[in-house]
Amino acid sequence: MAKSSALEPQVLRRGEPLDEWDRFVDESPQGSLFCRSWWLEAVCPNGFEILTLRRNNRIVAGMPIVRYRKYGLEAIHMPKLTQTLGVLLAPPEAERYEARLTNEMGVLKALVKAIPRVAHFNAFCHYTVTNWLPFYWAGYKQTTRYTYVIEDLGNLEAVFANFSHEKRKNLKKAEKLVTVRTDLPTRDFYDFHAMTLRKQGEVIWYDLALFQRLHDAATQHDAGRIWHAVDAEGNLHAAHFVLFDRKSAYYLISAIDPDRRRSCAATLLLKQTIADLEPHTKAFDFEGSMIEGVELSARQFGAVQKPYFHLSQNNLPLWVRAGLALKAEFAGWLRKLRPKKPARPSAEEDVTGPKTAMKVEAAEAPDRFSAQENRETP
Repeated sequence: MAKSSALEPQVLRRGEPLDEWDRFVDESPQGSLFCRSWWLEAVCPNGFEILTLRRNNRIVAGMPIVRYRKYGLEAIHMPKLTQTLGVLLAPPEAERYEARLTNEMGVLKALVKAIPRVAHFNAFCHYTVTNWLPFYWAGYKQTTRYTYVIEDLGNLEAVFANFSHEKRKNLKKAEKLVTVRTDLPTRDFYDFHAMTLRKQGEVIWYDLALFQRLHDAATQHDAGRIWHAVDAEGNLHAAHFVLFDRKSAYYLISAIDPDRRRSCAATLLLKQTIADLEPHTKAFDFEGSMIEGVELSARQFGAVQKPYFHLSQNNLPLWVRAGLALKAEFAGWLRKLRPKKPARPSAEEDVTGPKTAMKVEAAEAPDRFSAQENRETP
């Protein structure tokens, strides 16, 4: 009997058996920890859906989607602390490029057609997604963003040799001042992150309950850990929470005490974390940044630049767009009235700043839906 080429959409939901989906995430080149059912369960307690396409009763593509509602409007957006969802495809089977691309175009067209129409759509794709043409043809927009990845942790000597002169200098300094440990309680990590942001005039934007759920789920699946650096007096200088699976580690949240940044503790933390994770994963993803100082720091660790797609579609009513534009203009006016913050230190002093810009512009979507920055710069 000949195999069918028909693509059949199917929606999987929270609470249903998702073992087959998790196996697909493992197989897909775009599959990451953020697409796994246990992560979605932890980050989306109010529910999520997984839009899949099947061919011959086998999943060949998928996209986790999370719906939000505000002002009576529905949107599909990225959950907090989630780096990438976007499109997942099955590994290509055809040998010829033309055949592979033809199949990919057909699958993506079917997937785009199956996405529910909402007031606003916002998704970040894995950096291995290189084709967004079917989204373009369907009226979506795309913004190219960048992450940095150490692609192979198999040779740690080579990895550390690729650190810049500034980072190696930071390491020598930090090794004399702090010790790296992994026993910081989740509440202490959260309070430390909130404190470091408060010292910079910022407010932590995720709550303790969310972080506790994510940490507990990651610990249960041996997929995450907190590393922190303390001095001889027990003072906490820096800490970060890193996720990992067999494909890659993900630099999710970091915090540096602005009053102790000159110890360069975060650089030592990253080196030790990479060394600890080498037996468990293949790569280290810094999760990117469009902020100049953050980009510089990631580059100085010898990571390779990787472009990735931010896909969006704006179907908001005109009155909502006008209101959001006015709100953005008013917020900009208020920012101009605030006192200017002191200049940031040089990269050699462990530049500190909010994590990468992944915001949806105010004129594009309600502020409730915008992704925030969650990492400070080593």
